Amino acid sequence: MNGAQDLGGMMGFGPVRPESDEPVFHGEWEKRALAITLASAALGEWNLDMGRHARETLPPGEYLTSSYYEIWTKALAKMLAARGMVTAEELTAGRALLPPVPTRKPRADAAAAAKALANGSPYDRPQTAPARFAPGDVVRTKVMHPRGHTRLPRYARGKTGTVVAVHGVFAYPDTNAHGLGERPQWCYGVRFTGRELWGPDAEPDLEVMVDCWEPYLEASA
Repeated sequence: MNGAQDLGGMMGFGPVRPESDEPVFHGEWEKRALAITLASAALGEWNLDMGRHARETLPPGEYLTSSYYEIWTKALAKMLAARGMVTAEELTAGRALLPPVPTRKPRADAAAAAKALANGSPYDRPQTAPARFAPGDVVRTKVMHPRGHTRLPRYARGKTGTVVAVHGVFAYPDTNAHGLGERPQWCYGVRFTGRELWGPDAEPDLEVMVDCWEPYLEASA
């Protein structure tokens, strides 16, 4: 969707100022925010792409004025409430007021959580058809403005680029985010010039790499 998170090429937000020695967390509460988000996801009620979509569907004004982990916690509260796992009264009180509801997976203990984090959550899948494109192919992204989740940035739609890598087959975010199945698709690394994306005002040597699922692409004429 074209939400507040899709900022590539937009102006007026000020410069990006990297920290020379940036910490993983800027406050103790951020550690807890990450832990609670991961623990909640482990209950099996949503997948990675559903989590992304919950964040990008926050009201634009709220999204743009929230810090990184504030966005995570607000999206988590949204997902928990949508599934009846927390009530508005509980969020206000900051504690459980009702017995927990059944979930698809049981609550994990500390040992199980550590093992799960070490194993990760791979989203690569077996291929069932050959890749349509290969490195060196010139492709064009489709012009699309879906109301749902997509991993194709707005600034890279309707643009011509070159395939530089074939990453493999992965769950397709556009369907996975909405409970419509993983529908695995090939994913490619596509290189675009800055001037193709943003016109002659872009820096002449700028190149942008975008990971594009096969349904986003068509062969360039």
